[in-house]
Amino acid sequence: MPKKKKTVYVCQECGYDTPKWMGRCPGCGAWNTLVEETVAPEPTTRGGGLRLGLSDAQKPQPIAEVKLEDMPRFLTGSGELDRVLGGGIIPGSMVLIVGDPGVGKSSLTLRVCADVARQGKKVLYVTGEESTRQVRMRADRLQALADDLLVVSETNLETIETHVENVKPELLVIDSIQTIFKPDVQSAPGSVSQVRECAVDLLRIAKTNGIAAFVIGHVTKDGTLAGPRVLEHIVDTVLYFEGERNAEYRVLRAVKNRFGSTNELGLFEMRDVGLVDVPDASKLFLSDREQDTGTVIIPTVEGTRPLLVELQALVAPTPYVPPRRTADSVDIKRIQLLLAVLEKRVHLSVGACDVYVKVAGGIRIDEPAADLGICVAMASSFANRLLRPKTIVFGEVGLSGEVRAVSQADLRIHEAKRLGFRHVVLPMKNYRQLKGSVEGITLYGAETIGDALRLAMPRES
Repeated sequence: MPKKKKTVYVCQECGYDTPKWMGRCPGCGAWNTLVEETVAPEPTTRGGGLRLGLSDAQKPQPIAEVKLEDMPRFLTGSGELDRVLGGGIIPGSMVLIVGDPGVGKSSLTLRVCADVARQGKKVLYVTGEESTRQVRMRADRLQALADDLLVVSETNLETIETHVENVKPELLVIDSIQTIFKPDVQSAPGSVSQVRECAVDLLRIAKTNGIAAFVIGHVTKDGTLAGPRVLEHIVDTVLYFEGERNAEYRVLRAVKNRFGSTNELGLFEMRDVGLVDVPDASKLFLSDREQDTGTVIIPTVEGTRPLLVELQALVAPTPYVPPRRTADSVDIKRIQLLLAVLEKRVHLSVGACDVYVKVAGGIRIDEPAADLGICVAMASSFANRLLRPKTIVFGEVGLSGEVRAVSQADLRIHEAKRLGFRHVVLPMKNYRQLKGSVEGITLYGAETIGDALRLAMPRES
């Protein structure tokens, strides 16, 4: 007698499932996201089922006796992507690339496929959103043609696995995971169940065959990964594209990487031939115009790469209550905290002012070393005073107004020197460590935020 099919309601945002429909998901709080899906009965091995003996499975063994296999990385042809991945592609790994529509995910992966194929490695590009003719047209525009680059338009996962067994590629690209489906899963492509099951099967294919897999994923309106969050836990690496689709530059950042650092970022420029690497990012984020009030150059460190970025602040009195606090590429909570420190410790009356903070180039600043630069920029705009010419500022600011030391201060200073800066305002502890070690640049140590403001904006200037 056939078993009765079981149905559950699954949230399409977070993957939460419940036996009955509800208007609001208890897992993530989203409204009208629960969709009815059929759950296939799980086979049981109780009774006369088949059981594997210890000889058929891997036995537990001491970790010191586990043999290490030499799996060298191979390059993608893009220095920026290799940097973010940790040095190249590892065979058997699975990389998820996520970004807004039109940001350049397919263009970058197709160019990488061609570069890898030119190295004599077989590449299989599976497209579920386009025809093979459309892929060829884009490849002509990107100059991404290679003999070992194979293209197929397919959405059935079982057929894709057959193609993988026949072709035996070293790199597999799935564009995109939301279009792939398994016939035995009773739900539509792109649903939580389909995305999860297809991702698990693709991971199995990659691991068992030693194939590197690139999987492209969509994002929702708020910029998060479409589908369950469990998808991020399945793959080895998650790369996010940052930047507007109409903007000229794109930032590729790793939010998860089992084989490298998550602090690295890659910078690309959108041109007629697709995304092109930008190796010298500091010059990109610095403007060529004359210095103005409220503008500060901050040295940040992303992984092993130092970047000089221009931060702009506008502090203006307002008759409206409460005043506006707006930040672009900086956490608004950090701005509110630093404004409170300025008002309490330096006695700047910024409580009745609108405050706007923006980072040129759109790169997001998260590290505490930018605190002092943000405070100096807001104070410069409030007092309408210029900074010393050719000055950079960095340091962490505490709630009592003290300036704390930051890591990799020497790396930041050498990058500033390379680009022609002559003055650095930094924490006193870093100043004592680096005093006299850098020629051609003047260091100013600050113990408190008041000291930093006096050193960055001297009255004689």
